[in-house]
Amino acid sequence: MSFLSRTYPFSPGSLNVKDSLVYGIAIWAILYLFQPFGFSAYSGNKFLLAGIFGLVTFCCCASYGLVYKYFLLRVKPWLIWHQGCAILGLIFFIAVCNFLTFSFIFHFPITLPIFLMFLYWTVLIGIIVSAVSISMGYHRFLKEKMEALLSNTTEEQKGISITIHDTNVRGNDLVIPINDLLFVEARKNNVSVCYLKDEKPTSVEVHTTLSSVAEELKSYENIFQCHRSFIVNVNNISTARGNSNGYLLTLRGCTENVPVSRSYVPRLKAYIA
Repeated sequence: MSFLSRTYPFSPGSLNVKDSLVYGIAIWAILYLFQPFGFSAYSGNKFLLAGIFGLVTFCCCASYGLVYKYFLLRVKPWLIWHQGCAILGLIFFIAVCNFLTFSFIFHFPITLPIFLMFLYWTVLIGIIVSAVSISMGYHRFLKEKMEALLSNTTEEQKGISITIHDTNVRGNDLVIPINDLLFVEARKNNVSVCYLKDEKPTSVEVHTTLSSVAEELKSYENIFQCHRSFIVNVNNISTARGNSNGYLLTLRGCTENVPVSRSYVPRLKAYIA
């Protein structure tokens, strides 16, 4: 109960036309490809029939989305059990509408046992739809957080320079604006510092260790160690793709990808969130 009473950790968004279209296509694909609950026995155009149920699902999601949006605007905070009820309500609404469509097309009597059987199969399909919904909501949440993060400190750090000290006796310290730093990579006894120079990525090697650089830059929240060999400026991330096993980051103006190793993925997600 305490878990269900927690604030829903991701942005619930709303059921827009794009989401509704995805759900409609999902129902069409499942019916046409797997042909459950006697669908295979239909002698007519199965492609068209599956499309009808997909269309009904699309209309259900689009209309249900209006009610869902109404509650999202008025229920604060939005809790986990609110989201659970919303998903169950959507599944039930789709089940009712598709059952009525099914009864109309096949001239089945509208009885409770038949509806319960239909609801059972709809719930099974709804698990897939719910997984898609949660996944879409989660990635939408990460995208919004990432976009906010990219613009969060860039203005605040305008004009601030960082120094990466060269430990060689005759070495030269590297001084660059923090907003121009892309990433730092460990290379044997040196580190390679990739940064923007005249808006073009360039690299220079400095005789020091990655741990020393991390220590020097630890006061800057946007400088993040994402791999045992890499430190990255989060504000310069353009895209991030991957999963719980690891990510690949693309940085502004840079053709190289920076890896986020599996052990650092939870820290990256917690950082973004």
